[in-house]
Amino acid sequence: MNEEKTNLETGLTISQVEKRIQAGEVNKAVDDQFKTNKQIIRENLFTYFNLIFLVLSILLIFVGAYKDLTFLPVIVLNTVIGIVQEIRAKKILSKLNVMNTTEIVALRDSKEEKVPIEKLVKGDLVLLKTGDQIPADGKVVKGNIRVNESLLTGESDEITKEVGDDLMSGSFVVSGSAYMQLEKVGKESYISKLTIKAKAMGSREQSEMVRSINKLIKWVGIIIIPLGIALFSMSFFVNHMSLYRSIVSMEAAIIGMIPEGLYLLTTIALALSAVRLARKQVMLHDMKSVETLARVNVLCVDKTGTITEPKMSVERAVVSKDFKGNNLDQLIGDFSASMPADNATMKAIHEHFTENSGKQASGILPFTSVNKYSGVIFDDHTLLIGAPEMVLRDQFEQYKDEFERYAATGYRVLIVANYPGVLTEDDSKLTKPVEVYGYILLSNPIRKEAKDTFEYFAKQGVEIKVISGDNPVTVSRVAKQAGIKNADKYIDAQEIPDDGYEDAVKNYSVFGRVKPEQKRKFVKALQNLGNTVAMTGDGVNDILAMKKADCSIAMASGNSAAVQASQVVLLDSNFAKMPQVVNEGRQVVNNIQRSASLFLVKNIFSFLMAIFSLIMVINYPLQPSQITLISAFTIGLPSFLLALESNHNRIRGQFIPNVLARAIPGGVTDMLAVSILVVAGGYISLDHNDVGTTATLLLVAVGAMVLYHISAPLNKFRALVMFISFLGLLLAIIFLHDLFSLTMISDKAIFILLVLFCAATTIFRWLSRILDGVQEVLVVFDQKGKNMTFAELHEAYQRGRKSVW
Repeated sequence: MNEEKTNLETGLTISQVEKRIQAGEVNKAVDDQFKTNKQIIRENLFTYFNLIFLVLSILLIFVGAYKDLTFLPVIVLNTVIGIVQEIRAKKILSKLNVMNTTEIVALRDSKEEKVPIEKLVKGDLVLLKTGDQIPADGKVVKGNIRVNESLLTGESDEITKEVGDDLMSGSFVVSGSAYMQLEKVGKESYISKLTIKAKAMGSREQSEMVRSINKLIKWVGIIIIPLGIALFSMSFFVNHMSLYRSIVSMEAAIIGMIPEGLYLLTTIALALSAVRLARKQVMLHDMKSVETLARVNVLCVDKTGTITEPKMSVERAVVSKDFKGNNLDQLIGDFSASMPADNATMKAIHEHFTENSGKQASGILPFTSVNKYSGVIFDDHTLLIGAPEMVLRDQFEQYKDEFERYAATGYRVLIVANYPGVLTEDDSKLTKPVEVYGYILLSNPIRKEAKDTFEYFAKQGVEIKVISGDNPVTVSRVAKQAGIKNADKYIDAQEIPDDGYEDAVKNYSVFGRVKPEQKRKFVKALQNLGNTVAMTGDGVNDILAMKKADCSIAMASGNSAAVQASQVVLLDSNFAKMPQVVNEGRQVVNNIQRSASLFLVKNIFSFLMAIFSLIMVINYPLQPSQITLISAFTIGLPSFLLALESNHNRIRGQFIPNVLARAIPGGVTDMLAVSILVVAGGYISLDHNDVGTTATLLLVAVGAMVLYHISAPLNKFRALVMFISFLGLLLAIIFLHDLFSLTMISDKAIFILLVLFCAATTIFRWLSRILDGVQEVLVVFDQKGKNMTFAELHEAYQRGRKSVW
């Protein structure tokens, strides 16, 4: 097909755009982060465990054990709830994603208009400015820019791009402005091809909690089939039980081993968490970030836009002792008249210095994060404005007394100096002494909510590290005003040797004069010391560090590249929302952790009881309907209710050890009590119904103890959950005893039940104390690693043993 060429003066016409949309030449993302409704339904419906339940249902129907199908409504309800909640969450998050779509200026029919990145087409002429992320592959057709391709190449060098030069999607503009023509859009672009590879490699990258639950479910899935075959074979071929009894007892064991509600609970809790955050104007690019944020113990923040408002204002200009002119403001006005206002600093200078002499510049030197200065060329010299230490170099000591007192009072200080030579983008290195004219004093107002936010993090044991490109004295002063702990411990990042980053992050809280590549080194050093690190940012110079951090948070008011690179986006750019985000993560993880313990009690008991049955060559003592009763009122109902509770305690330790420490005492106690009941029942001739009903009541009693233990200390909400669960259980036993295969038990069974309940209480308390001690030891070991002493181990064990009982 012969394609009409783009007119480089007017851009594409509307008809050309329509034709290219119809041809599929649109810059649509390589794949949507949201699943379709069909995918959601399919993934919830066709699961491994649903297949197992289907086979079990067919077997029960085959032998006529219809009342043992009581687990089916629970499975159907689980599946329906999972589908409905995921579709609901998708709708809310999709709307939020549309609201937050990044737009870029395109030239169409001679008019510049803002177009969402995903609606750009092949051949579009796009205007790129400082801070923009390049949306697709193409060529510069007008102007020149400096580009950072670090997200693609890993190198932080800034490359000048002029007419005819190639631009790669995913890189971002550091300075200048230019028009580019898009040549490869959508899946053809370089960034899309990288994304496909990254998603193929990173699809397994999940939060520790989800990964742990998946691992548990995987092992259960592997175990249940051979164990089920073994139980059926033993019952039918060895014990010569009827086909009915053999299938029913085998199914009871398998149903008991499947954590059918745990994965659903996790999915729903994460989806609802994302929805709640969306309503608070917080968007997640990545679901795992909720849990990661909940585990964060070091938060790296920039001064501008986080502690202070994103806008800047000029207070005044101060002349140097060496200034021989009579109007410094006019000189700066000449500078600003020639320099585009393409960043917050230049906008503030433009607004304040409006007077100029009309002097014409012969060229400009754009600001870069490497040089930290910009310049305007007049005749044979260059007027510079930038960071004092970068402009002065060897002259720094000579002039520092003039401006450091202003930095000490919280001002950001820029030097105004004359360089005796012409600087260009290709040759911007300063080699000669400068003539100092004066200083511009800028300030950022402290965000009014900053103090409360940082106080919250201090109480939660989250350490704050301020990493800024500004003067460390200035940053320290601002950090003190914001109430950041240890704000007086500051250092100039230029003084840190290559091997000194770990020592620096241990000893200091405020870092000034930080270059973009150094921010990443700070994050890496903190991670090497065993910390979980979150990084906030709003500028292109934050992206490298944000990519390296465990969790990245961007302000929507920042540039598009930072927003796209982050996992969490604060849509109203309000850092005060951070405590809410952290609390949301903690609520999800803490509540799922607690609920998982309940689910695993039943799984551990069923597994151990199945092994015991095989070793002792006896039938599994419970029926599927009885397992359903126990699951519904001692696990399912309380776990879903408890997941609604506000729980903002800091997460300690790893998911699996925490869950097993709470689940093992209940599971082992259940197994010992029921095993003794089965053996004793054989000696005193209890019939099968007596054993089943007594075992059910025993498991219900132990389940109540487990529920109390994981809910301690009790509050009104937790006590209400226990009461509702107990009431539901009581009503089910009284009115639905036939449905759950419960019969009136004999006097002998009642006596054994009471004796075993007293014994189970003692065993459970004893095991819980031991495992609580072990859990606390593992938590402390997780924090201290090999540096943990025997005395600390002993102290942690004793502290854990006393935590509840």
